[in-house]
Amino acid sequence: MPELILFQGDSITDAVRLREDERDVYSGHGYVTMISGKLGLTHPGKYTVRNRGVACERIVDIYARVKTDIINHKPDYVSLLVGVNDVLHGFSLNNGIDTKKFEMLYSLMIKEITEALPDVKIIILEPFILEGECTSQKHGDNYPLIAKEIAEKASASKRIAEKYNLSFVPLQAEFDRLCNIQPPSYWLFDGIHPSPAGHAMIAEKWLEVFERSV
Repeated sequence: MPELILFQGDSITDAVRLREDERDVYSGHGYVTMISGKLGLTHPGKYTVRNRGVACERIVDIYARVKTDIINHKPDYVSLLVGVNDVLHGFSLNNGIDTKKFEMLYSLMIKEITEALPDVKIIILEPFILEGECTSQKHGDNYPLIAKEIAEKASASKRIAEKYNLSFVPLQAEFDRLCNIQPPSYWLFDGIHPSPAGHAMIAEKWLEVFERSV
């Protein structure tokens, strides 16, 4: 029986996945599919990849689905990427999640998952941001404030990983470094959503952490 890797998050993870794909063949056009392809090539038949990311969601929305879209699947691995919408919704919809609440809900979600699935391995990805159309003009030219709050969510995500001894995938510093090679829009086409190259970097960093955890 293949080991199940379940990916959870917002639109960066969702990546226009096919909702009717009950066989988990098409996991969207992003890093999840890239990871699935690489693992399928290097470890044929060993893993099944399932994407349950939902665009526009915040930590509170993912936590609301923790039973149906995480625990009930009984995964061997859970990969989590969340935090951007918790900030952006505060600027565009007046419906953001402050860092204190974000960390509390994230911690509660991890606790609930590990209590229900004591053998599960969890990987937390660091939320990230670059300056672009979605992070400046669309949200009232508030990029410095948005970047500051994303960094707070990233720090909270890392603290949770350390608290529960979980694997953590740092991403912001790598995106910042890559901007010395090509402009931000090359990696995150609107400052939030990765290009194919951006998704490839996320997949590469995720796989590096995953291979150390197995």
